[in-house]
Amino acid sequence: MSSLPEKVLRGRDLLTLQDLSPSEVTAVIETALKIKANPTAYTSALTGKSLAMVFQKPSTRTRLSFEVAMRQLGGYGIYLRWDDLQLARGEAVKDTAGMFSRYVNGVMARVYRHDDLVELAAYADIPVISGLSDRFHPCQVLSDLLTVREKLGGLKGVKLAYVGDGNNVCNTLLIGCSKTGVDISVACPEGYAPDGEVLKWAEENTGMSGCHVEVLSEPREAVRNADVIYTDTFISMGVEAEREKRLKTFLPKYQVTPGLFKYAKENAYFMHCLPAHRGEEVAAEVIDGPMSIVLDEAENRLHAQKALLYLTL
Repeated sequence: MSSLPEKVLRGRDLLTLQDLSPSEVTAVIETALKIKANPTAYTSALTGKSLAMVFQKPSTRTRLSFEVAMRQLGGYGIYLRWDDLQLARGEAVKDTAGMFSRYVNGVMARVYRHDDLVELAAYADIPVISGLSDRFHPCQVLSDLLTVREKLGGLKGVKLAYVGDGNNVCNTLLIGCSKTGVDISVACPEGYAPDGEVLKWAEENTGMSGCHVEVLSEPREAVRNADVIYTDTFISMGVEAEREKRLKTFLPKYQVTPGLFKYAKENAYFMHCLPAHRGEEVAAEVIDGPMSIVLDEAENRLHAQKALLYLTL
C-alpha cells in the first residue's frame, strides 16, 4: 500500500499521467482497491461537492463512470455538452474556466484538442481532469493498471503488449506502464507510432521503475511472452475520413486473433478500452472468449475515478 498522505493530490489537475509521480499513480490505484472493497465507507466522502462534466465527444463509459462515481461518493455531476455552452459561440476559455471555479469543485472535460484542456487548467482555480483528448486518456489507463493489478497480483514485472494504432490510449499506456514497472511492447505500422514526446517520457520513467519499453512493427514479437494483450480501435474519433486507408494498413496483420495469442503466455488476458469493432482490431473469438477481461476493465473506470475524485476534490 502507498504511504503517501491522502491529501497529496488535493487540488491537482490530471491532464496526463506524466503529471503524477510513480508513487502518486500507485496511490490512486491502491485507493481504488480500498474503495472498491468497501464502498459504503465512502458514501459521504464528497458530500456537497460538484463536478462539471464537459463533453465535446460522445461518451458511454466516461459519462456513466464519472456521474455514478460522484453520486456514490455523495456529490453530484453536472453533464454539459460543449455545444450547449457559450464556448461554442466564442466565449473565451479563460472566462469559462473562471466561472467554473466560482460554481463547482472540479471539472472533467472530454475534448478533441489536448491544448483546450491545458488552457482550461491554466485559468481554473479548481482541479481539471482529462476525460480524454487527442493525445491522452489518463483515467482509462488508471483503470487498466487497476485491472492488471487485480488480475496478476501486482504490476512490476508484468508484460503488456499493445497492438495497433499509436493513439491516445497507447500514449497513456506507455506513460502508465513505465511509471509503475510494467514492461510494455508496442507494435504499430509505419506512420502510426506513438507520440515522440511520450516515448521520451517513457524512457525517462524506466530509469526509476526499471521496466522495459519497446516499439516494434511486428505484432508477434511484441506479444511474445506477454501477460496481457491490449488493442484499441484503428479509427479513433476525429479520423473517420481515414477509415478505408487505415483498414488497408492495419488489416490483417494488426488484428488481435487467437493465432496471435499463441505467442503470448498460456493464460494471457485480452484488454480493450471499448468501444470495440469485432472483425477489425480484434476477432470476435478473442473479445468474447475466456481470455477477455474488457468488462472488468470497464467496471474499473468507476472505481479508479472514484479514487481520483476522492483524492483531488
